Amino acid sequence: MAAGAFLRRCHRTLVDIPRLTPQLTSHPHHHYPRFLTTTTATPASTALTDFSQPLPEVAPRTRLTPLSPSYYTGSPEYYDNLLALQDLLRSHQALPTIHGDDAPGVQWKTLEEYRLIIGDQVKPSRYNKIVRILDRLNRIDPAIMPAETKAALALYARPENPELRRRAERTVDNFGRAYAIGRRKTAVARVFLVEGEGEVLVNGLPIVKKFSRMHDRESVLWPLIVSGRVDKYNVFAVVKGGGKTGQAEACTLAIARALRIHEPALKHVLREAGCVTVDHRQVERKKPGHVKARKMPAWVKR
Repeated sequence: MAAGAFLRRCHRTLVDIPRLTPQLTSHPHHHYPRFLTTTTATPASTALTDFSQPLPEVAPRTRLTPLSPSYYTGSPEYYDNLLALQDLLRSHQALPTIHGDDAPGVQWKTLEEYRLIIGDQVKPSRYNKIVRILDRLNRIDPAIMPAETKAALALYARPENPELRRRAERTVDNFGRAYAIGRRKTAVARVFLVEGEGEVLVNGLPIVKKFSRMHDRESVLWPLIVSGRVDKYNVFAVVKGGGKTGQAEACTLAIARALRIHEPALKHVLREAGCVTVDHRQVERKKPGHVKARKMPAWVKR
């Protein structure tokens, strides 16, 4: 009797599964990875068999499997997008690229817009991975960029707004001066660059008195050295905050930016020399129990 009740219960369950499966698979949902499919397997042999009664017809077992391999992750929509972009980049890795400055200017969707699209709170660090892949794909030569790559980039690009993309172009003022600001660590340098004989004043002092180290003086004049304009421009800088090295590197960035206002054609020369690249590194803070940021006190046995 127990074996017969067990078989009837199994039969009822297996008969109900095909009836409930369409409800599971056809339920409308806007997230693609959350769709489910059904795969049919061969019926397994039953260990308990009642030979006194004929076995009822047993429906084949049905197993629910997700379409997306990222279904069991915390953010299936995000990982689907990331894997799709990685596969696209892997397939077009060998295509020739152009310099980042010459790549088409595209503004990608913001983190908030992306979160609204996929309906998940994606971390900024994870979205930055997608942005880096998009920037790499955007550097493919536009003349040979595949159509699928263009379609993928269009999905993440923001609608073009000429008013938002318009920047206030800096020019030389009525006195022939180019004004620019540079920052490094906690130092801020404001520089006026004007055509002259090569005079350099920092906070009203000659560069030799302001920066005693030769390396700092070379850092200040590095944009003029690599462009061969040391004797063509006068530099008047006002520096505040930070130490000597931070002030010198802040002047480097400010002078390079001011020099680009005078001569935009020097853009590639200055970039190759590393003069216009912003260095965002900061001094790591001291931690409790440490001598400095990471240095630990000497271990004493007793």
